[in-house]
Amino acid sequence: MKHPPSNVTVHVVEKRASAADPWAHLRFAIIGPLLASPPEKGELSREIHALAKKCWNHPLHGTPLYFSPSTLFRWYYTARNSDTPITALGRSRREDAGRSRTLSVVWKEKIKTQHRERSDWSVQLHYDNLLSIYKSENRRGLALEKLPSYSTVRRYMKSQGLHRRSLPKRKTAGALQAAERLERLEVRSYETDYAFSLWHLDFHHGSLKIATPQGEWVTPILLGIIDDHSRLICHLQWYLGETTEMLAHGLSQAFQKRGLPRALMTDNGAAMTSEEFCEGLMRMSIIHETTLPYSPYQNAKQESFWATLEGRLMAMLGNVENMTLELLNEATQAWVEGDYHRTTHQEIKSTPMERYLDSLESTHTKIRRDSPTTEQLKQHFCKSESRKQRRSDGTLTVSGRRFEIPDRYHHLEKVSIRYARWDLSQIQLVDPHNGSFLCWLYPLDKSANANGERRTRSNSSSIESSRDHCPTDPLPPLMRQLLEEHAATGYPPAYLPFTPTITDEKSKKEKSNG
Repeated sequence: MKHPPSNVTVHVVEKRASAADPWAHLRFAIIGPLLASPPEKGELSREIHALAKKCWNHPLHGTPLYFSPSTLFRWYYTARNSDTPITALGRSRREDAGRSRTLSVVWKEKIKTQHRERSDWSVQLHYDNLLSIYKSENRRGLALEKLPSYSTVRRYMKSQGLHRRSLPKRKTAGALQAAERLERLEVRSYETDYAFSLWHLDFHHGSLKIATPQGEWVTPILLGIIDDHSRLICHLQWYLGETTEMLAHGLSQAFQKRGLPRALMTDNGAAMTSEEFCEGLMRMSIIHETTLPYSPYQNAKQESFWATLEGRLMAMLGNVENMTLELLNEATQAWVEGDYHRTTHQEIKSTPMERYLDSLESTHTKIRRDSPTTEQLKQHFCKSESRKQRRSDGTLTVSGRRFEIPDRYHHLEKVSIRYARWDLSQIQLVDPHNGSFLCWLYPLDKSANANGERRTRSNSSSIESSRDHCPTDPLPPLMRQLLEEHAATGYPPAYLPFTPTITDEKSKKEKSNG
């Protein structure tokens, strides 16, 4: 293959998108006419030499070049003797492809060992340390093979997948375990087949500060709930914290706006793993799935939505002065309903609202369920405990506060209750067998009890009747039976009567008193 002079006409071969190998396409374009119209006997050499005088364009770079007759002869016979000429004219892969020819086994093991211990290093830093090892070994008189160039080391590390990996910021046991799991197991994208099969929930720290009524600048936190199948935002609201109360408040709105899903995926935050939240999902028959610790890629759809929100909504609000929580929430709701839900999603090739509605129409099984009422949702997001009732005044204690139990339940020694730690204005008394709601329990009001009248208990009549009734036999049946059995033995009672001794002084006193 040689490059022709500048005054030679170059024969351009048209590129085709269907050609997998551009070199095979070029060679077949040159030799193909000889296969379609074979030359007469003795004319093949003349045709080949005529093709050798022509110039062709490089299939990759476009530069002009020409081929020798021997090369064209070899192409011709290769194509003629094959049933698939284009495949036969393709460039064959080297037998040692993918294997480094200059790196010895010793250097390969040193590279792998060093990357295993320092996976956060760059390739240049790895190479500099390997070079230091080589110089140190030579100073000690050890015959170590010369270290190849930086490019050779970089190509080898790239071919073996020895890329630079960032280590967790906190080297805790969970973080190291998550990094090891990510290294060992592959990561794959997933998607549910129907809406309401799986929801994602997460908190996001905003990039803008807002002014509170107290005049303080704080960073709000956004609670986002997204449907896995349709990417529909079930609810979006900014808060000033990340508590279980705020989580239940936002999720309850999502249920009332859309309905109940079958499963919910969250991270392992304190609010997501609290007893009130987990028990509330269980009572509504919602599967609670948590991501593995330090593995945010499992909730990738939520993380992708945060990038969209920051790039569009927060970018439009960047110049607003004295941003408040109310204005931020109003702008967020307007953006979600007016822009995000009506914009074609790049991955699903549809708007989230269209896919959401199409999924509801095409779903044959009943996946979506109606939301409970506001009062029922409030009763669901509570933790369950048992308390011992004080018999003296019929109360129990929760978090240092005493609650009154109605008198109709005064016979219960232990009672089952439900309550939310953020709201102790009232707690629930429930049936310990089936968990059904019985009544509300309210805090003890001593002032009201001091001025109030006492109700008559339902069993007070039996107590009064037992007090007025006198038994016919003063001795109980068991006592009478024991006396009769002892008398039947004929033995006297096993005791001696006591007779006090009367002294003279004592008798004088008795006489004087008499």
